[in-house]
Amino acid sequence: MLESVPFADPTIVVFGKLFLAMLLGGLIGTERAVVARQSAGTRTFGLASLGACLFVVTSSAVDAAYIGLLNFDPLRVAAAVIMGIGFLAGGLIIFRKDSVHGATTAAGLWIATGVGMAVGYGLVAVAVFATLLTLLMFTGMWYVEQRFKHWFVEQSQQPAPPNHTA
Repeated sequence: MLESVPFADPTIVVFGKLFLAMLLGGLIGTERAVVARQSAGTRTFGLASLGACLFVVTSSAVDAAYIGLLNFDPLRVAAAVIMGIGFLAGGLIIFRKDSVHGATTAAGLWIATGVGMAVGYGLVAVAVFATLLTLLMFTGMWYVEQRFKHWFVEQSQQPAPPNHTA
């Protein structure tokens, strides 16, 4: 005979999820603040991740509390979080003349929100792995991108070979 499994996490597990989401989001934001010297950093990313986790944990708890009484879908809350963070991230993007600034930071904030949602849904390993991939993209690919830019500048500054058409 199957034993009933509680749908709601114990409070201490919820506290752990919230803390982990904040920590992982803050880790991503620290790279933005320290390495990339962006204004949206540790606190912004940590709060976005924590907020996303809080919404997911809350929606899951409400779903468990009202199961069978109401038709409630926690994924609707996730969709609303994604829409809201899109608005917030859009505010980080600045257009100056012919260039765009802040798009990478906005994308990172969006990822930090996803990390918080993953922690909220209990996908801790996925959240940690996504954090590592994000840091790899921010730092490792920054190095590759800078090397490519330097190579491209060097190639464009070399004099053209003489044209010997006679």
